[in-house]
Amino acid sequence: MSSRSVSPNLALDQLVARRRAEGAAIVHLGFGESRLPVFRPLVSRLLEGASRNAYGPVAGSAEARAAVAGYFTRRRMPTDADQTVLAPGSKPLLMALQLVLPGDVLLARPSWVTYAPQARLAGKQVFGVPIPDECGGVPEPEALRETIRSARASGHNPRILVLTTPDNPTGTVASPALVRELCEIAESEDLLILSDEIYRDIVHDPWRPVLSPAEVVPDRTIVLTGLSKSIALGGWRIGAARFPSGPWGERIRDEVLAVASEIWSTLAGPMQAVAEYVFAEPPEVVRRIAADTRLHGVVANAVHEIMVGAGALCRPPTGGFYVYPDFEPLRERLDWHGVTDSASLQRVLLDDFGVAVLGGHHLGDDPGALRFRAATSMLYGQTAEQREAALYAERPLSLPHIRDELDLLEEKLSVFVSSGVTKGAAAFPAGVR
Repeated sequence: MSSRSVSPNLALDQLVARRRAEGAAIVHLGFGESRLPVFRPLVSRLLEGASRNAYGPVAGSAEARAAVAGYFTRRRMPTDADQTVLAPGSKPLLMALQLVLPGDVLLARPSWVTYAPQARLAGKQVFGVPIPDECGGVPEPEALRETIRSARASGHNPRILVLTTPDNPTGTVASPALVRELCEIAESEDLLILSDEIYRDIVHDPWRPVLSPAEVVPDRTIVLTGLSKSIALGGWRIGAARFPSGPWGERIRDEVLAVASEIWSTLAGPMQAVAEYVFAEPPEVVRRIAADTRLHGVVANAVHEIMVGAGALCRPPTGGFYVYPDFEPLRERLDWHGVTDSASLQRVLLDDFGVAVLGGHHLGDDPGALRFRAATSMLYGQTAEQREAALYAERPLSLPHIRDELDLLEEKLSVFVSSGVTKGAAAFPAGVR
């Protein structure tokens, strides 16, 4: 029997939907989706593209690829259209790259749930490296060097370094100095860099510097992005990749296109019309993404305050819509609930307290640690009207539907960590359950 299973974040989202349909009241922080309304002009673009029913080029139309090239060029990565490929999401592009790039994989620990399973599907070994104290998404440099030495001494071939900034799951942005240090290691150790920058346009402080490794070592960096996070089009599945210029980049791009031609053929024509419009970044799209980012930052920081107030350690979020609290300081208390690791932490929070989070063990973290990812973007409302109100509110935290969810989360966590609760008890104040 196969040991494969549905990706844990997708499985958790389906479980929460089922329990809610059965009447359970759950604060859902378990799924990394930008739960915001569709930007209305995109519907018009989708309709205009509906007549594009031919397959077209595997890499995408010339117009859409030119828009993607312009997007990267405006971010200090000069790009020609022929260096780009469009796909139904960045996920298949990552899988194709795992299939065609040589060597084993180096990942920050923790990191997004899909990187490691894809590498294993491609027959690669995965080596997790702890993250620095100040941020996630990238390995701690000295630990990376040691991991490379150890892996090679064991006969392995670590060649692919995955970097994510801003990061999922910690919601943080690596500093330019740290990125440069990792690029130096990549050069000295002959590593290829996959830079997942799908959250790049959701940096909370617009003045915070963001450096892509493609600006430092362009000849060994492949950059991935998409429209799932920045403008809330997860279900539309639009992703893009930028390959290095020159013979090596052209060869890898051609091999990815060969894989694409056998798996997804091409990005759907109507979605290419949307990609062409969004990646060109007209003023109205820029304004909408800025509004999205403001909301993400406000709510993520509110959840961070709740986690710290409950007694957890937690890096302040600086990009995306996640926080990654560590409840290690409360281990003795939480043992009363039968919480001894991240799996039991996730289970007890959901089953006994109605809080859905993704345990760190799903993200390659130490299974014995008491850490989880909380996706704060799930708190914007249950209806399209509530989410629209959240997006354009001057003070989104004052909206009743957001304030109520935050207050409920704070209350549930307060009960969870409070002393005097016996193991396995269901002693809840009125209304908490």
